[in-house]
Amino acid sequence: MSAAASRAMPKALDPVVGYGNKLTRVEALTAKEFGLQSSLQETAAPQIDKGAKAPASESVALTTGGVAALLTGACCVAPLFLVSVGIGGAWLANLRALAPYRWVFIGVALVALAFAWKRIYRPAAECKPGELCALPQAKRGYKIGFGAVALLLLFMAAYPYFAPLFY
Repeated sequence: MSAAASRAMPKALDPVVGYGNKLTRVEALTAKEFGLQSSLQETAAPQIDKGAKAPASESVALTTGGVAALLTGACCVAPLFLVSVGIGGAWLANLRALAPYRWVFIGVALVALAFAWKRIYRPAAECKPGELCALPQAKRGYKIGFGAVALLLLFMAAYPYFAPLFY
């Protein structure tokens, strides 16, 4: 390709998504010198660490609540589900041994969900700018997960009471 042809071709456009402040070091120092640093920070997109992982407290609390909710119905719902998908046998009667611990699993799930609720529904002002909790997309995912685990717990805890209506 000739030099004239390469000059005639337009440069690629910048992506629409903002990736933060794109000033060079000299421009940034100049802006800081003239007192423009605060306005630059307001207009720049939030910088999120690419290697940032979800905060452990929300994930652990939701996982603990989900596992405890599943164990809540292990005595009653699990055998019904396993038989309905074709997995059955006399060993399913052994799951009935978990029935006395049902209230313990409900308590663990409620404590885990209470902790998750406190962490997920806290004000955004408490999140630091670099954390994932400051992003609405991450908060939305945690809220959906929280709702799913809460509904699972409600279903598993109430199943023994409404199951006789279907026999």
